Amino acid sequence: MVETQRRSKQRPPALAAKGPQLSTKQLVGLGLGLICFLIPFFVQIPALSTPGHRMLSIFLLAIVFWVLEPVPLTATAVLVILLEVLLLSDGALVDPTGGDPALTEQLLPASAYFSALAHPVIILFLGGFMIAHGAEKFGLDRNLAAIMLRPFPDKARLTVLGIMLITAVLSMFMSNTATTATMFAVVIPILKTLPAGKTRAGVALSIPLAANVGGIGTPVGTPPNAIAIGALAEHGIRVSFTDWMLMAVPFMFVVLAFAWVFLCLVFIPAETRISIEMRSKWNTSTDAKLFYAVAGLTILLWMSEPLHGISSNTVGFIPVVALLCLQVMKGKDVQALDWPVLWLVSGGIALGTGVGASGLDEWLVGSVSWEVMGALAILAVLGLIGFGMANVISHSAAANLLVPLAVSLALSLDGINALVVAAVVAIACSLGMALPISTPPNAIAYATKEISIPQMALVGLVVGTAATLLLIFALPPVWQLMGLVS
Repeated sequence: MVETQRRSKQRPPALAAKGPQLSTKQLVGLGLGLICFLIPFFVQIPALSTPGHRMLSIFLLAIVFWVLEPVPLTATAVLVILLEVLLLSDGALVDPTGGDPALTEQLLPASAYFSALAHPVIILFLGGFMIAHGAEKFGLDRNLAAIMLRPFPDKARLTVLGIMLITAVLSMFMSNTATTATMFAVVIPILKTLPAGKTRAGVALSIPLAANVGGIGTPVGTPPNAIAIGALAEHGIRVSFTDWMLMAVPFMFVVLAFAWVFLCLVFIPAETRISIEMRSKWNTSTDAKLFYAVAGLTILLWMSEPLHGISSNTVGFIPVVALLCLQVMKGKDVQALDWPVLWLVSGGIALGTGVGASGLDEWLVGSVSWEVMGALAILAVLGLIGFGMANVISHSAAANLLVPLAVSLALSLDGINALVVAAVVAIACSLGMALPISTPPNAIAYATKEISIPQMALVGLVVGTAATLLLIFALPPVWQLMGLVS
């Protein structure tokens, strides 16, 4: 009886657990975000419609919440979608038109905003995530790393080149985070054999650097790529898997080469040697063989899209269906996919939809005299802002905020190609890698305690700045000569 009474007085664990404790930065972000959200409701802005005022509220809230993170990035993304449905759709709680029939064209059905959660680009990314998870599940990633490292000799500089090339190639089809974790599992035992100091730091820095740069290469390599392709698709501009690779892969290898030379000169003496002994042990189970076949077919279809004409988004759904139907992947594998990243990209797509439908993009574009700047100056401003923001906030968050506006701006002005602007801004966002907070690969590398923040900042700023300037000033003319843009 006494025991029963004791139990009744004990609070259930769920009730006894404390809620999340917000830091000072998060509390400031929460308060500032709510204030920014309310301002357009009480301040009348000339030349901006009522739907535009409401979208500005949502946009300002998203900026503050994505920069200061009072709630998780994914939470902000889905909040954007909900607020657009409640405030901007044709079924809004309060009529956004104020009775003005001329504004009804700015109202989209709620389904237009909810559809961002199943946008074709999300399906493309879903297929990429399914392949990446399977590669980890069946050990394909480590086996490929083992095979690809064999040709490189034991000279440290050449070994680091091999590590960077393998990391970059893997991150083109796997998440940057998973690739970094895989490669560190391979390299950490090697680091312990090296003398403490700059050499260890240089080897450790090579992995997140290559993972961030490698993700640029394909539409599924990193979320900013998907955000750019999704924003362009909203305006009827289609970018195939192969088109993106033709635009990005040569640049990726140039940046990798520069990064490798810089690491060697600053961190890795020429006489240093590294001995890597890796044995590949292939999983030969039936499930593994089926996965190898499906993954290989999917990548082949992605890269041969101009030949067969099947959209890369549709191809991305093939491994999802095939692996589930063949029972190679099961429910727990689907649960293990990186759904928060998919929802984050969805929030960016929905934000772009709302900005365009509400007329906010026209107002933002019209509020600055962009015409006097010239196409190259505009591209430089947007690219450098993207690079700067991505060093201090999530790459995806930076792309979510900038890419929709950049595309709208490009479409409203003469002499600026929307595809060029979207690609430059998205890639610039992937080049922000100066701090541990800049990107998960950097955080993983810093956690090894082999790298100091000044070392990471030096490499990230030098490589990132040089790559961004090359991206802005050299790549658009190259793309034009290749016939990839008009």
